[in-house]
Amino acid sequence: MIQLTTLGYIHTIIGLLAFIPAFVSLFSYGVIAPQKRAGKIYILLTTLTCLTSFPIMKSGHLSPGHFLAIIILVMLLLAYFAPSIKLFGQKWKYIQVALMSLTLFFSLIPTSIETLTRIPLGHPFASGQEDPVLKPVLGVLALIFVVGICYQLYRLKAQNRRLQSV
Repeated sequence: MIQLTTLGYIHTIIGLLAFIPAFVSLFSYGVIAPQKRAGKIYILLTTLTCLTSFPIMKSGHLSPGHFLAIIILVMLLLAYFAPSIKLFGQKWKYIQVALMSLTLFFSLIPTSIETLTRIPLGHPFASGQEDPVLKPVLGVLALIFVVGICYQLYRLKAQNRRLQSV
């Protein structure tokens, strides 16, 4: 049996639920759009996941996962408010797409590591966070992210060209 605290279970469930609206938004709109309902739900659930991670400390102090949660929270804020951030100028849509995709990618890293260090029960795939067997898994996630973000930005650029030619 996987040993988690009550907060650990709540954190895990919220975190897993956050992936549903993210992927619904990606498959429906080609991006995780904060302006759409699925994007707003993703932001809410991801924020709750990050916030519930802070009291969870296996080692008794902040871990790299906690710092990743802080980075995700900052990115969510920047992405949500991207249209009104003057520094972003006309490129805000591109920045928003990149930031939202990065939050999903960064959320998948600890999810993958935690899952693979616990499953299958009794003989997990990885012995711990530093196990070299995790590197190819993280490499595949990174490759999927790079291909996905390139595709999203390409589609956005093509969409902008179509709008400008009308």
